[in-house]
Amino acid sequence: MLRLRSRLACCTAAAVTLLMTAAMPAQAGRIEDIKARGYVRIGVSLGGEPIGFRDDRNQPVGYDVDVARQLAARLGVPVRFSDVSGDARISMLRANQLDLVVANVSITPQRARIVDFSIPYNAAGLRVLSQKKARIRTLADLNGKRVVVGRGTTASAFLKKAAPQAQFIYADSFSPDGVLLLLQRRADAGIEDSSLLDYMASKYDQFETLPEMYGNTPIGIAMAKGDPALLAFVNGFVADYIRSGAYAANYRKWWGTKTAPPALTPGG
Repeated sequence: MLRLRSRLACCTAAAVTLLMTAAMPAQAGRIEDIKARGYVRIGVSLGGEPIGFRDDRNQPVGYDVDVARQLAARLGVPVRFSDVSGDARISMLRANQLDLVVANVSITPQRARIVDFSIPYNAAGLRVLSQKKARIRTLADLNGKRVVVGRGTTASAFLKKAAPQAQFIYADSFSPDGVLLLLQRRADAGIEDSSLLDYMASKYDQFETLPEMYGNTPIGIAMAKGDPALLAFVNGFVADYIRSGAYAANYRKWWGTKTAPPALTPGG
């Protein structure tokens, strides 16, 4: 009889605990955390015009910075920026040092396994920028040449396959670090996002780009996994950003009217 009473008491306690747990409110998501904190932490890459850089007052500006500011306004809080590049973009998200990353991050299957991505808010391919005097006309011409590449980028992985005999010069950020190496003629060429290199070729007469663009990679806003509410919110923001015309206007602001914005759809 004592054993039966003991078992009944244990079952009753377990049932009460289960009911109490079910009655407790769900753990707050990141949106609630952001609003409670009073600001959103967004990583941007300030390593190259026009994606992200610093103006004469040392303030963050550029295409991605504009997108991040609009996203913060949608959240209803101020934004605090962190300058991130390469592998740090993902590791800082996973370490909960950032809420979101709007830093020209290509959506790849490998990255999608460790972070969540929004639908694309931009798209680009890889382009080769070279010294005019280097006479580089094809990817094969990069073999044996000194080529600047961003550390931990898709460009690095691509070049290892396309020109394995190239002399890799790694830069934490292509601009200003990689561009400075090219300006000083300490590198023959560089490979990076086409939007950045097209902009650089128009700015510096000593450079030219190969006409080919390699791939058409979607670029998304990254966030830590496990928060479907935040992902849905950001997807809604990006869909409105494209549908409203803000995407086309922001693209023309930073690249002018000569280059048409890559085609994007609100549905991704």
